[in-house]
Parts: sequence; C-alpha cells; structure tokens
Amino acid sequence: MLIDRAILEVRSGKGGDGAISFHREKNVPKGGPDGGNGGKGGSIFLTARRDVNTLLAYRHSKVIKAEDGEKGDKRLRAGHNAEDVTAIVPVGTVVTDEATGEVLADLSHEGDTVMVAKGGRGGRGNASFKSSRNRLPKIAGNGYPGEQKRLILELKLLADAGLIGFPSVGKSTLLNIVSKANVETADYPFTTLVPNLGVVTLDDGYTQFVLADMPGLIEGAHEGKGLGITFLRHIERCRVLIHMVSMSGERDAYDDYLKINEELKEYGADLDKRPQIVVATKMDEEGAEERKAEFDKKLGFESIGISALTDQNVSLLMKKTYELIQKTPAFELYKKEEINPGVKVYDAHEKAKETFYLERPSEHLFIIKGEEVIKKYHLINLSYDSGIAALINYLDDLGINEALAKKGAVDGDTVRIEDFEFEYTA
Repeated sequence: MLIDRAILEVRSGKGGDGAISFHREKNVPKGGPDGGNGGKGGSIFLTARRDVNTLLAYRHSKVIKAEDGEKGDKRLRAGHNAEDVTAIVPVGTVVTDEATGEVLADLSHEGDTVMVAKGGRGGRGNASFKSSRNRLPKIAGNGYPGEQKRLILELKLLADAGLIGFPSVGKSTLLNIVSKANVETADYPFTTLVPNLGVVTLDDGYTQFVLADMPGLIEGAHEGKGLGITFLRHIERCRVLIHMVSMSGERDAYDDYLKINEELKEYGADLDKRPQIVVATKMDEEGAEERKAEFDKKLGFESIGISALTDQNVSLLMKKTYELIQKTPAFELYKKEEINPGVKVYDAHEKAKETFYLERPSEHLFIIKGEEVIKKYHLINLSYDSGIAALINYLDDLGINEALAKKGAVDGDTVRIEDFEFEYTA
C-alpha cells in the first residue's frame, strides 16, 4: 500500500543535570567541588533510503522519542550522552514543520539526512563554576530541554516522466506495455487508485528512465475533486509530462487537453511549465484518424498517435520522451533559501522586551510568563541558596522589578514563576 503522507511527532532528549558535589576523602579536608557535567540528550534524525518506498510505518501519527542525557555525578564524572535516533524514510520525502509550515528538508537523494529535533545540552556541574572569587560554588546547571515537534512527511515520487490525462485514456495500459508494471486496468474511471512507477528500457536494451502513472486527474482536481489533489504532488519531480488524450470520440479531446493543463496551472509548483509530449491514444478506434487531425489543427502542432492494441508508435514515444528528459534539467521543488532558513537577526533591545510578560490573575499575585524566561528558569538549579540568588539576579537584570512597578505591584505582593514564588519589594 502506498502511503504518501503522514504526521510524525518527534521528541529529542533533555540534557542531564550537572551535579553539586564536594570531594570528601580522609586526609583531604579541602577537596573542593567535584560535581560533573550532565550528558547530552539524544537527537532525532531522518535518513532517506531507496529500499523504503512508502510512509506506512508512520501512518498512525507515530511518536519517536530519544532518551535523556545522564546526570553528572561526584568525582567529576560526566553523565553519559544519550544515543541519537535515526528514522528511515523513502527517497523523495519532504519534511515540513506542522506548526510553522517551514520546510525542513527535501530528502531527494539516497543517504540524505536531516536533524529534526536536537538533543538538549547537558548542564554544568559545580566544578565548572569554580573561580578565584568562588572556590566553593554551590550551584550547577540543569540540562537544556529537548525539542518536540509535529512533522508532516510527504512522499513525492522520483520519476523522470509522468503520464497525465483524464481517467480511461490508457495511462496504466501504456505503463504496463513499456515497463511490465502489472498495473490494474479496466474500462471504467479511477481504476488506478495510487501512483505507479515503472522502469522503461529502450530498444537498445540498456537505456532506461523511470515513468509514473498519475491517477485521478479531472476538472477541479486542484480543489480536491477526483483523486488528483492527493497525487498531483507526485508530478512535481517529473522533468517531462506525457499528456495523453483519447481519440475514442467519447469526449471532446481538445477540451480535455485544455482542462488538464488548467488543473496543472491552478495546482501551482510550476507544473504548467514542464515540457509536455502530447499523445493521441486509442488510434485503433474507428474515426480516430479524423479526430486526431481535427485535434492537431486546434493544437497547432502534431501530436503522437499511439495504439496499445497494435503497439503503434509506442517505441517512438518512449525514445522521444528519453531525449526530452536528457535536455531538461531537474526542477527544484524548493529554493535553497526556503529550506532551513538561516539564523534570524534580532535587535537586542527588542528581544529583551519579548523575553517575558506579566499576568495578574488577582490583585496581589503576578505571574511571570514568556518562553525565554521559562527556559532559563528550568536551567537554574534551585537546590541551594546560590541557585536561588542566581535566579533573582537574572530576573533583576531583565527588569522584572520595573515591570512589576508599572503594573501597580506593592510591597508584599506575590510573584510566581512556574512553581517558585517570592515577595515583591519596592
């Protein structure tokens, strides 16, 4: 079963906390601080492999977790780093952050790897805080938290050429003939429910290219009608499109041709700019030659007439397709600047303003909120007075007192950050 879209939740590991410890040994009365650093939390990677061809393993919102780093210990023993986790996805997978819509990676080659969740750095033990001014530090750093994200995985098949056209124009039949793909065919619309790939070998016996059958294109496909919106994404990587139009006379051939091209344009991704080979199919039907002549006149150029029943021009079509593929460069799905954008530059003063904000749920209670300040809070070990002092100094540097005064705080009001409380003093 081809599963070409999945939601994956990833959670990297938290860094281990640094240790607070002092050397204790007989005849060594002043051994000093010997708390070790915490280990690094495990990161999560995605790697593309050709021997995987579906996202079935992630169909039901699978969660991938990495272990936390080990805590530091006495005698300067550092905690062990947690193992990184690597998940395998098919070549052709595009990874997007669900929350931001940011494209994290386009894994279009064998072995392409991306880190999707970075493990937290380990906290420093108190031995790392020793200085000439503080020989007995009673403070250590907590490990940095890991990252948690929900990712959208989309598989966009790697095919050199794609067969497009309305249902029942002979796409699957042609794919079966030229590649022995064994795709189901029948005389009714939407026989093909998933994209199918086949490897075409030309008459020389060694020249090959990959051909894909794209199902379900009808008028309104880009809006979700038929099966087109589900599978149009697979056309995005094709260098060449083989546009198949039936000459059976059951439908207006030129009108069908225009409608399919309009769907490509409305979908976007520059699909309408792909070079096309227009193919008139079912040329063995009565009256097909006359209909093709009329169709070509409206096109303004001659289409290639083929018949699956008689193999008319099938080899010629494959040869022309290969020649056009060789002339056409690969289309980039995303520009480099759209993938993993570089570090954003912020004004230092503006950033400081965004670090925290205050909520006032009752008259004498203020709660400190903000992603940056909460993150810093969790990195400070509050087991000793020195850790509490470090937190208070950090909040003072942020300008918490001035912000509280502007909010109307008075002496004795309670100020809370997470599960830590203190009294406000003007």
